[in-house]
Order: sequence, then C-alpha cells, then structure tokens
Amino acid sequence: MNKNKYLLMLSSIGVFLLLVIAAVSENFYKEWHGIQQSAKTQEGAIDLRLRQIVNPNLKVTDRCVTCHVGMAPGEQITSALKVATVHPPVVHSPTEIGCTVCHGGQGQATTKEDAHGTVEFWTEPMLPAKYAQASCGTCHTPLNVPNLPTLETSRKTFERLDCYACHRLDGRGGTIRPGGNVTGMEGPDLSHVGLKGYKTDWYATHLQKSQQEDVWKNSFREISETDRNTLKTFLDTQMGAPKLIEAKAQFNTVGCAGCHVVGNFGGDAGVNLSVSGFKDPNQLNFRSVHGEHTLSNWIAAHFRSPVSTVAGSQMPALGLNENQIDLLTLYTLSLRRRTLPDLYLPKDRVKAMRFGVREFLNDGQTIYTAVCASCHGANGQGNRFPGLVPNPSITNPDFLELASDDYLFTAIQKGRPGRPMLAWGEKENGFTADEMKSLIAYIRGLGGNVQFKPDTMPQIWAKGDVNFGQKLFTSNCAGCHGKTGEGLEGPALNNKLFLTSVSDTFLVETISRGRSGTIMQGFSSPSVVRRALTKEEIESIVVYVRSLGK
Repeated sequence: MNKNKYLLMLSSIGVFLLLVIAAVSENFYKEWHGIQQSAKTQEGAIDLRLRQIVNPNLKVTDRCVTCHVGMAPGEQITSALKVATVHPPVVHSPTEIGCTVCHGGQGQATTKEDAHGTVEFWTEPMLPAKYAQASCGTCHTPLNVPNLPTLETSRKTFERLDCYACHRLDGRGGTIRPGGNVTGMEGPDLSHVGLKGYKTDWYATHLQKSQQEDVWKNSFREISETDRNTLKTFLDTQMGAPKLIEAKAQFNTVGCAGCHVVGNFGGDAGVNLSVSGFKDPNQLNFRSVHGEHTLSNWIAAHFRSPVSTVAGSQMPALGLNENQIDLLTLYTLSLRRRTLPDLYLPKDRVKAMRFGVREFLNDGQTIYTAVCASCHGANGQGNRFPGLVPNPSITNPDFLELASDDYLFTAIQKGRPGRPMLAWGEKENGFTADEMKSLIAYIRGLGGNVQFKPDTMPQIWAKGDVNFGQKLFTSNCAGCHGKTGEGLEGPALNNKLFLTSVSDTFLVETISRGRSGTIMQGFSSPSVVRRALTKEEIESIVVYVRSLGK
C-alpha cells in the first residue's frame, strides 16, 4: 500500500511540474512574447496578450496579428523587427478580412510552424513570400489581361510617355522633377484604377489643360490614338498586384486555355484549373520533385515535366524556361477562389461570374496566344509533341490562299469532332462572331497577310470513280492520312465537318500543289519514288475522300 501511495505522490508531483513548465512556457517563453516586447506605441510598451481578428461573415478567426502585431487593429505600433511591421498598402483593410483569407495558413495557431501551416496534414499552408501576390486570386478575377508581349508593350508605352512624372504606380513615380523647370505634378495614384475605375475622358481633359495652363504645357503633349489604346490596355489591368498580372499574361501567352478551364472559359482536354491553388500538398506525389514538399515546388516540377510528375499525363512538355515556369506557378497558385458573401464580392469577380466578361483581352492576338498557340504554335506553323497527334500549320501560305474566311470561321466555330479542336463558337461562354473574325484576321497576319483567292466553282464539282480513287488514295495518301482518312502524320480527312465546309477546289489544289515547308508534296509533279498524277486521278481521289464523310 505504501508503495502505491509513494507512486501516486510522485506521479502527482510530476504532473504538477509539467503543468508549471507548460504555464511558464506559454506565458513567458513563446516567440510572440519577444516580438511584442520589442513593439512600442506613442504611450510606450504594449500589453503582452494574444491578439486576433474575427470576421463572422468570412468565418475568419486569425491570431496572426499576435506576432505580426503591427497589423493588429486599433494600435499604432512600431517595432525594429520586420515581423511586427505594418501591412503594405492594399485596397482593402487586413484588419477587417484577416490574414488567412488571402495568405492561407492556420489562423488560430500561435507558433510559427503551425500558423504558417507547414506542419504535416494541414491542407492549406501559407503561400510562399515570393508568390504573395497570388493571394489576390482568392477574391479577385483580373479581367481583360492581354498576353505578355502586349502587356510589356503597354508598360513601356506608359514609361515612354512619361506618365510616371505625375502619377504613382505600384510605388513608383509621382515626383516633381529637380531643376529649374517644373516637369511633373502630383496626379492621382493609378495603382488600383483597374479595380476602382477612372475617367474615360481623361485625355480630352489633359489636352485642354495643356493648352490653357503653363505648368501643363511643360508636362503633357498630344498622344496618338494607338498609344491611347495601349495605355487603356495597361490601366485596365492595374489592381495593385503587378506580378500577378504579369503571371496571368504569361498564362495567356502559351495557349493553356485551349485545354484547361479557368472560371467560365477554357477547353476540356485537361483538368479544370479554377481552384488548382487549393490543391492539398498531402495528396500529391513528390517522388520526382526536388526540394521541399510544397505545392509551389510540385507545380513548378509539373510544368517542367508533366508526365514525370503525374503518371499518364497527356500534357506535353512545353519547353518553358525558368522565368516562365515561375510566372505560371504564381498564376496557378492564384487560382484559389473562395465562396464569398455578396458583401465581399469585388466588382471584377462579379463581372466574370455573372456577366461573362472575359478574363483575357478579346483581341485576335490575345485570343490566339491564350487558346490556340499550344497546339498551332506561336507562329501558327503547328506543334508536335512525342506520342501525340501532330497539330497542323494554319499559317501556311498555300493553305491560306485556298481557305476562305467562311471556311476558317466554320472550323473555329464548329471544331473537329474526335480531334483536339473544340467547337469554340458553340461552347458555353465561347467566342462571339466578332472575336472569331478578329482571330481569323490575326491568323492571316501571322501568315504574311495571304488572302483567299476567290473561287468561282461550286463547292462540289470533282468527278471520278470512287473505287479508282480508293486505290490511288491507298497507294499515295494512306501512309500519312491513314487507311480510312483517320489521320496519322497528316491531318484527318474523314471528318464530316471538314468535308461539309471544304470545297473541291481546296482539295484538288492541295493535292496538286502540296504544302510548302511540309512533307506534303504536290502530286501533279513526279518525284523520285512516284509518278505524277493526272487531273482525272486527283479528282477521283477527291471523290473518294468525299465518300469517307458518309
């Protein structure tokens, strides 16, 4: 009995000591105690206590401001420690919406590892600092973003016209120049005009002032219509997150939307990316990923080699450089759109969700680079990837001379069933007629502005024997186009939509002349391995090809 009493007494003392140690550690040795001890207000030292931001509408309870005490509401705090400094200026107040809504992490934790969510099994770790601007994608949907070359041109136009002389933008500019002459004025900060809006008659107002006020005469000159349109493209994208806009412009440059849906638009060949920034790192395979097992590292590895990261992936390796991969990683992390109360829905997201406004600019160039470039190439000459069906050139001069705008319009509108080419004009939220016309004009521009050669013949006019045409097709065409025209190295010919929209002139001339720069040689001239085909034989092949559509 005495032994049991002693054992109980020792156990009680041990438990008591553990509780004392835990209490001392919690109240005196936590990291946040040291941070708060370094912080001061105008009145002196601050209270050492847990601080938090609570927003019931967003279901947020964040204690991040216990360490990041400079961001806590209601206190003007200064500290020598970077962690305790104030939040950089943003459109909204972090003291209202909290921290984890944007940045992720575990809001109710009070230690660094737990709060940042770098512990095992936490599904939403904090975004890495280098990708912090991806957090804007939690609520916002940047609209009308061009491709990267267009964005760079618009940014350089803003600089070339010296708009920084009067206006601040993302921390730059807005300073009066040194020297005897005043060459700048303090104009409005333009960092968020893409969200807040700006006066559309700004140019007329500026021009009028430059003709009436001396200080404006030295600061403003006439601007061409082309430059004004370029400036509009630039200003419409300004939301206080320039790196995110650059990342989205990169996404709009390599044709990702041709295979992947983002928001209310995209192809269906790949996975829907709308919430890909919320992938759970614990559910990913990091076997081929170097470095830390983080979502950002996994995404970057996937862009380098999709099939090595995801077994069986049909996404080809696009040959991206590290800067492109970094931008695309940032953009993918930004696709983390939460369900928000209407009170907190920003205007850009409402426009995208409820009015179908495009997330990318709807000019022909941006549509092409955002949707078509991954298959047809940046120059329109076609891409081919190991193990996948080759994608044809659409800027070949021989093709553009024979392809009418109506033919191209139908191909874009209705697509090619059974092939990667989708019916972009018939999809929900697909291209409008004006957008498809703009795209066709851009494609012709890529091909050297080659225009369609008018054809006075009816659509179907070729005459010949279908059985004879089949024999000729088998011996001359099947090696590239397949035994029944299903497509191999060459494109599929047995597609009904193709055959109902193409003319016999197109088919006869293509067989006769071939396609320069491709393996498709003209059959009206002999080669070292075959004889030339007569006009009657070529027409018989066309008649047979027509029969494949039945």
